[in-house]
Amino acid sequence: MAPDPFNSSSSSFILVGVPGLEAFPTCLGVLFCLAYVMALVGNGAVLLVIGLDESLCTPSHRLLAMLAAIDVLMVTAVVPKMLSVLWLNSAEIGYAACFVQMFLVHSATSEESGLLLAMAVDRYVAICHPLRYQTILSVRAIAQMGLAVVLRGLLFMVPLTGLVMALPYCGSRVVPHSYCEHLAVAKLACADPAPAGLYSVAGSSLIVGTDGACIAASYAAILRAALGHGPCRTALSTCGCHLCVVLLFYLPGIVSIYAQHLGSAVSLPARVLLADLYVTLPSTLNPLVYSLRSRPVRQALLRLLLPRGARAPHGGPCFSRRVHPGQGSASCTPGSAHREQEQ
Repeated sequence: MAPDPFNSSSSSFILVGVPGLEAFPTCLGVLFCLAYVMALVGNGAVLLVIGLDESLCTPSHRLLAMLAAIDVLMVTAVVPKMLSVLWLNSAEIGYAACFVQMFLVHSATSEESGLLLAMAVDRYVAICHPLRYQTILSVRAIAQMGLAVVLRGLLFMVPLTGLVMALPYCGSRVVPHSYCEHLAVAKLACADPAPAGLYSVAGSSLIVGTDGACIAASYAAILRAALGHGPCRTALSTCGCHLCVVLLFYLPGIVSIYAQHLGSAVSLPARVLLADLYVTLPSTLNPLVYSLRSRPVRQALLRLLLPRGARAPHGGPCFSRRVHPGQGSASCTPGSAHREQEQ
């Protein structure tokens, strides 16, 4: 027997899916299932290759592995339950499970934002300070960056999850969303959810604003260093692709955050679909844009899949090629090493 969503003794919530589009569960499920499979295969391949191939030992590849792990966590926290709602009509989610899902999803988005910033810094150092690349981005520095990114996500979400959990839920338990989005859950409370909403929008704005500004500053420095230098145009092309994915991550996120607060200004189905795409689409595209475009990653994947077949020769560790002092200017010597990594 299905639980009564208005029963105050119920210890679960009811997920609606995509309100207004309940007549299309099969189509929506197929789209999100395909995105989930692509995300798992792409990010899983990246983690496997980087973990097994000793040549992929550069700071940039360690950051790619962190990004892939975060992407797998993010989509796995949302899509399986979303598919059970759409295909199996299993809309019930336990009270504790709902808040765990909320914590994982929103902390992962914060951590992904921090990793995108770390990757922008990595490209800045590789292009503008190539001779000091290994010194600046040492193993210890990358570990500290990763730890800082994770701690920031946890410190942001612990108070927010506590604020939402502390609210009394004595009325409807029907969450008009595909997953336990924190504002959608908080609006079901019998008390005023304004403190949780204010903390959410202030914290999200601070994180997105700070990371976005630093990423923009990094790319501005890269552009200033590379313009006018032929060998660096490939790096600019690669950075352009990366910027597209950065915008794909931030723009839906910003619109989704403020759309939840604007309420009637954006239709409910549009808000839910936007939030769903914000969680699934970057995780699906990141392996294609960030990782599989990298020549060393592609070669390592071929060595793994075709150990005896025709493949590119093993090139050794990345960034092994030397940059001679006479080649180009000091600010634009990433030519060979950086292009070898990204192409």
